[in-house]
Amino acid sequence: MVRERFRRNPHRSMRNFALGAQYISPSNAKGCPKRLGMRSFKRKKVQFLSGSVKEKRVSLSKSLLALHAIEVLENIHFSDEKNFTTEEATNSQNDRVISTSVSAIPDKFRYMSDEKTAVGDDLGWVSAVGRTPLILILPGLKFNAKTYQELVLEPVVKGLSQIMFSGQPFVFQQDGAPDHTTNTTQDWMKHNTPNFIHKDVWPPYSPDLNPMDYSVWSILENKACSVSHNTVSSLKISLCREWDEIPPRNSACRSRRIP
Repeated sequence: MVRERFRRNPHRSMRNFALGAQYISPSNAKGCPKRLGMRSFKRKKVQFLSGSVKEKRVSLSKSLLALHAIEVLENIHFSDEKNFTTEEATNSQNDRVISTSVSAIPDKFRYMSDEKTAVGDDLGWVSAVGRTPLILILPGLKFNAKTYQELVLEPVVKGLSQIMFSGQPFVFQQDGAPDHTTNTTQDWMKHNTPNFIHKDVWPPYSPDLNPMDYSVWSILENKACSVSHNTVSSLKISLCREWDEIPPRNSACRSRRIP
């Protein structure tokens, strides 16, 4: 009976199960799953992928492999943006405080402020040979294709070939954000980069393909937002400092990194 109830609804809480068990005492009910070889697992947040999206991701991923089979992975420059706030970054699953009692915990450790002040989007680019400076886009700025080209592509991306790749060709990657996929931005890429991943080739919903998403941003957030910041200026200083401190894979990356 216990096995069948959890098969029908594995998200059932042990408390509700114990209260609803008619032929088992609450104390015995809580131990039943363990005796049946069951254990608790954390639920994970993932992106919803429909059948058509899955097929498109497979097809485009194969196209990427075919297009860049000759290219060295180190020459692909990945880009992404992320929003940061002044609030302390925490993981609710393992954010714990050890004490003899709740009342004995000092307020600064017992409570966490829920007030947030956004610093806006931060844009970063990384490749195996190094990283560009972190670009902070403050709230209030109307960020569209025009500002993306003027504030990001022209001053930073245009010179990547000489600054980071010693004049060698590179491939620029960007996701499917509207300011990236507009025709004017795609045309800019054609005329100002040796090669780039076209908007029709980059797979949708693909954070697992971009090291900025699955690695770099979390490292930066854990370091720069380990404590809450009183001001946006404090957060900006912390973000820029910790961005520069993220260790490169080898010494060659350090010597070629943009100051």
